[in-house]
Amino acid sequence: MGSKFSAALAAIVFALTALPAAALLPIQYWQTKSGARVYFVESHDLPMFDVSIDFAAGSVFDTPAKSGVAGMTLGLMRLGAGGLSESEISRRMADTGAQLGNRFDGDRGGVSLRTLTRKTEMQQALDLFARILQQPEFPADVLDREKARAVGAIKEADTKPETLLNRNFSRMIYGTHPYGLRGSGEAASVAAITRDDLERFYRRYYSANRAVIAMMGDVTREQAAAIAEQLTAGLPRGETVDAIPPVASLERADTRVVAHPATQSHLLVGMPGIRRDDPDYFPLYVGNYILGGGGFVSRFVDEVRSKRGLAYSAYSYFMPLKERGPFVIGLQTRRDQAAEALAVVRKTLAEFLANGPTADELSKAKQNIIGGFALRIDSNRKIVDNLAAIGFYDLPLTYLDDFTVSVEKVSIDEIRRAFARHVDPARMVTVVVGAEENSIVPGPAAK
Repeated sequence: MGSKFSAALAAIVFALTALPAAALLPIQYWQTKSGARVYFVESHDLPMFDVSIDFAAGSVFDTPAKSGVAGMTLGLMRLGAGGLSESEISRRMADTGAQLGNRFDGDRGGVSLRTLTRKTEMQQALDLFARILQQPEFPADVLDREKARAVGAIKEADTKPETLLNRNFSRMIYGTHPYGLRGSGEAASVAAITRDDLERFYRRYYSANRAVIAMMGDVTREQAAAIAEQLTAGLPRGETVDAIPPVASLERADTRVVAHPATQSHLLVGMPGIRRDDPDYFPLYVGNYILGGGGFVSRFVDEVRSKRGLAYSAYSYFMPLKERGPFVIGLQTRRDQAAEALAVVRKTLAEFLANGPTADELSKAKQNIIGGFALRIDSNRKIVDNLAAIGFYDLPLTYLDDFTVSVEKVSIDEIRRAFARHVDPARMVTVVVGAEENSIVPGPAAK
């Protein structure tokens, strides 16, 4: 199987240089009888089948009093379902050679399956997968055990600078918006979760009409359609769910220093960024590659690491979500260098906002992004992840076809205008964990 996969990958990489992605990944789309949306790529290169089902069931649908319910619901679905205990599920899945997976973030909760396409093993795996999806039991004893484990993990995490950094950052940029809730929940809220909470969350959010199915592999369209019906026919019919509320813009810059005995200072700077469907997505994506997303070829790394040796790495990224996900700049440095490193970050960002990238930076960024595109679709699993994103975020079916063309079209002026619209240092928050007392200067004030 390894040599066959290598040959298939080589063919994809070669073809990407000569043909549009549409010739390689023809995406088929339809809806099941229950309303689930299906995105499918048929491929007979390997005797393998991948399927994921995502629901609008992420941590944004938690409440402050019961934060952690969304994640706990997803986690327990595979720990007892359809009359089978967690050990029986694990054993039966191992017998088929199949693999289960989960996906959980602010927007989504989902499950995935990878199986060989030999008839007996595949059908057994799909039957088990359908039970997990449609008949979770949320056993009380398993819930008690998982709550205890989660509370212990949360309390341990709360002593670490990374946790303090991310929690303070999320709360500062999102305030009372549910994107600011901690995905794992707080110790007190997790301890208060009941089995009824999980059942209610499952019935409300894991409904067929909220499902996005992504599939790729060695099955026909007819087989894929039958699989989609099998996996969704028994899902809850669901309830009306309020949309995620819009994210408010910050009114001013704010700086928070959190005491911690760590030898390194941990820094985050940022603000609410963009929705996944924002028309500025590609100018911001390419521009950020130059600013801080391109690793050792980015400006932040050049200014903070290469020229001054203040940190091993410095980075930035946009995390687009259904509503405005965060724009983040981050680094770690010695405590006595935190103020200097932060000043360099602010200066570098200000210069980029004022002048944009150079023509040479833009040309090299495009070459790197386009040259690395093949690695985005070099496995069935990666392709299924792309299909899931296309479906969940309502992206065009031609998204993968158009990706490199969209990158190539980006201009310096488009990058400057997009950053001017979405990034304002006078409305960015700064969080520093573990800095020297009184060493951090507040960010620029709004005019």
